[in-house]
Amino acid sequence: MKKIVRISRVLCQILLVGALLIAYGCQKEVNRDKPIGKVSYNYFDTVSYVYDYTNDTEKEFEQFSNGVFDVLCYYHQLFDIYNDYSGINNLKTINDNAGIKPVEVDKDLIDFLVYCKQMYTLTSGKMNIMLGSVLRLWHNCRSEAAIDPANSKIPAENELLEANKHTSIDNLIIDEENRTVYISDKDSSIDVGAVGKGYATEKAAQYLIENEKYGYVLNIGGNIRTIGTKPNGDSWVTGIKNPNDPDGDFPIKISISNTSCVTSGVYERYYTVNGIRYHHIIDSDTLFPAEYFASLTILTSDSGLADSLSTALFCCDEQTGREILSKIDGVEAIWIYSDGKISYTENVEKLTVD
Repeated sequence: MKKIVRISRVLCQILLVGALLIAYGCQKEVNRDKPIGKVSYNYFDTVSYVYDYTNDTEKEFEQFSNGVFDVLCYYHQLFDIYNDYSGINNLKTINDNAGIKPVEVDKDLIDFLVYCKQMYTLTSGKMNIMLGSVLRLWHNCRSEAAIDPANSKIPAENELLEANKHTSIDNLIIDEENRTVYISDKDSSIDVGAVGKGYATEKAAQYLIENEKYGYVLNIGGNIRTIGTKPNGDSWVTGIKNPNDPDGDFPIKISISNTSCVTSGVYERYYTVNGIRYHHIIDSDTLFPAEYFASLTILTSDSGLADSLSTALFCCDEQTGREILSKIDGVEAIWIYSDGKISYTENVEKLTVD
């Protein structure tokens, strides 16, 4: 299905420069030279941007950008594993009741968890939301290091091995008919950092599509989702940055349309112990940060799928990743190695621009 191409080392980072994508079907004639935008710092522990390239009035943009943030807020609260919210049974509620009792939840959360189980199967277990007990150990060490860098540490091996005994996807019991979720192991917990933000981004994109708001671009913490084309039919462009020279020229630029672009990489979130950098993407096989690539980028229409696959494929060798991709239509990938080379699926080459 796809071929390997080798290039120089780069990092994928989206550039929103007057043009970031192309999709299908916007008929409006644009009257402004630059997009209008809005930013929020409230969701998924990141920065969220909404850009409008159409000729909507400021009042229209205010309405629909607020609508996007409402969707993000809803899923942010639903997927939160640290905080409670009045009137909502969320993932924290489910984790708090692990080994105790099933929790009744909204259908939207049921649908999401069913989707996560499907992603587990699709990725041969590489995208496992039940890795929470392991991820918590790394999260705690990273948080402690931020407060006291001089005494930073990594989780003890025996702690990781013990935590790993509680990561089976079978511990997550979903009753769709009665809309309940139960974690059968009291020491198991859900963590959806590998998929939650992308899933919510896609829900926000679908809100815009349902309202025929083409010509919008979402940048939710680096998860890019483009809706439609620019009003004149042009595509947007993603810039691929060189990790060794992030302020330099972009070695690769890619033209995309109606597409999500999501990157997982060693540079995104990390801390240092004894001069060694430990990033936040944990390989379920080693229980340590994955070491296959410097970064991995997924291009596909669905942001939830892109988020899931970017994490899953980052945690396995390229051959295994390609085997996973062979089961899915409409997905392109860029594997970036630490030695300065990258591979990508053949349609990526067709999307490159000067």
